[in-house]
Amino acid sequence: MTPQVKICGLTQPRQARDCADLGADAIGLVFFPKSPRNVTVEQARTIVAALPPTVAAVGVFVNASFDVVMERVIRCGLSMAQLHGRETPDLALRLLNEGVGVIKALFVDGTPGLNDAAAYRADAFLVECAKGPLPGGNAMVWDWGAARDFGTRHPLVLAGGLTPYNVADAIGAALPAAVDASSGLEASPGHKDLDKVARMLAAIRKTGKAYAGRRLTPVFRPRGEDFDG
Repeated sequence: MTPQVKICGLTQPRQARDCADLGADAIGLVFFPKSPRNVTVEQARTIVAALPPTVAAVGVFVNASFDVVMERVIRCGLSMAQLHGRETPDLALRLLNEGVGVIKALFVDGTPGLNDAAAYRADAFLVECAKGPLPGGNAMVWDWGAARDFGTRHPLVLAGGLTPYNVADAIGAALPAAVDASSGLEASPGHKDLDKVARMLAAIRKTGKAYAGRRLTPVFRPRGEDFDG
C-alpha cells in the first residue's frame, strides 16, 4: 500500500523502459516547446513503443487544443493526458469521453487552484506550487502538507521538488495516491540518473506504514496493449 509513481520528462526509449523495469507506474512525455524536455511526435512514438503495456504513457500538455491533444494521443499511443495549464473543464470532459485518461494540474499558489477541482472531471489532480519560470515544479521544494486535506477528497498526485532524499517526507506530509518526479531524478534535462530513480522507488516502497487504515486507488491508466510505434 504505497503511492503510484510517475517519472516525467523522459526523452529516450531505453531510459523510459529502464524506469518501467525499476517499477514506475507511469511515464510522462512533455509536449511543450519551451521545455528542455520537449519531445517530438516521433520521439514519443518510439518511447511508448518501448514500454510494457502495464505502464501508463502520459502526455503533458500546456494549453493545447483538443485536436492537438487527440492527435498526439492517437499517433503516439498515449493512454492519458496531463493538462498542465489553464485548460477548461470542457476540454477535460471531451478527452474523457474519447476514452483518454485525464490528470489536471492545480496549483497551491496559482491558477487554477485547489478550489477549482470541483469544476473538472478527471482521473486525478496533480498538485504543486506555481513559483517558477515554466509550468511544472521547477525543482522547487514546497509545503507538501498543504495538499493533504485536498487528497482526502480527490485523487492526489503530488509533484514539485521531489528527490530520492525527500520523497518519504513529502509522502508522509501529504499522503498522496501517487507522486510525480522529473528534474529531481536527472543527470541533465531530459536524461534520467537511473541510480536516483532506483533510490526514489526504494524510498517510496518504505512508506506503507503511513497509509495504515487507508485505501489507495490507482490513478494511472495503463495502455493495456502493446503499441508498435
